[in-house]
Amino acid sequence: MKRYRDFGSFLEETFPFKVQKISVNAGFSCPNRDGTKGWGGCTYCNNQTFSPAYCHTGQTVSEQMESGIRFFSGKYPDMKYLAYFQAYTNTYASIGSLIRKYEEALAFPHVAGLIVGTRPDCMPEELLRYFAGLARRTFVLIEYGIESTLDTTLRHINRGHTHAQSEDAIRRTADQGVLTGAHLILGLPGESRDEILRHADILSGLPLTTLKLHQLQLIRHTRMASEYAERPERFHIPTIDEYIDLVIDFLERLNPATVVERFVSQSPKELLIAPDWGLKNYVITAKVHRRLAERNTRQGRLQQAYYN
Repeated sequence: MKRYRDFGSFLEETFPFKVQKISVNAGFSCPNRDGTKGWGGCTYCNNQTFSPAYCHTGQTVSEQMESGIRFFSGKYPDMKYLAYFQAYTNTYASIGSLIRKYEEALAFPHVAGLIVGTRPDCMPEELLRYFAGLARRTFVLIEYGIESTLDTTLRHINRGHTHAQSEDAIRRTADQGVLTGAHLILGLPGESRDEILRHADILSGLPLTTLKLHQLQLIRHTRMASEYAERPERFHIPTIDEYIDLVIDFLERLNPATVVERFVSQSPKELLIAPDWGLKNYVITAKVHRRLAERNTRQGRLQQAYYN
């Protein structure tokens, strides 16, 4: 029995072939870095932590797709690919420039769709209409970094948007028939366990297709790392067992229709301050599976959906 709706099964239901995401760094900036919304970005952010080795802003979109596909194609020669615009804010440029980059990726051989990571305050109606039209001919998933549902937290981490803007972007996107995802960080400073679990109730009332969860990671060369050095009492660094129990408590309250893409993220060891569990992502995922079985529970068991 599957105890949560996993991303691999979702892809198998969606495509008649194996697919793999290929990350693309299209050289975009962020309104929270260039002064439009703020300077310096979010306090936890260091994009070196999630840019694969084959992503180089000096390369074109096509060159990055070629490098990424070469990286993955040896194992599954018949695999198709999803172009994943990942780094920074991938809807933050002129509409024409954005569309040219998306279409370049989609035109690359064996590409079966598009995933675009962005901020909830960076989805103009004109671009959303483009995505709606695109979704009628290929796979499109828009992934919003919402990080928290608490405005106090969003202000503290310098996100530059509110939760109301997150809800608005998610609803507008889903209303256009575009698959909609969200990204949430568990354990941001100042959030209690009850507040973290309340995120699940709130997100369960939104039309989300997918959700990415991961632990708060303290990364070198970020403002949050400096804050941790100065005020460590504001931070709770969980053990791996403590984090797994938090994830399962969260899943119990999450809409069972929401696809859970991941539970953890793994930053490069040379950049990571804490938590340093020393475990690969797949090992942690296996521990989650095992603990779900031990507790005889499942996603949505205690769901109390939130509605406006």
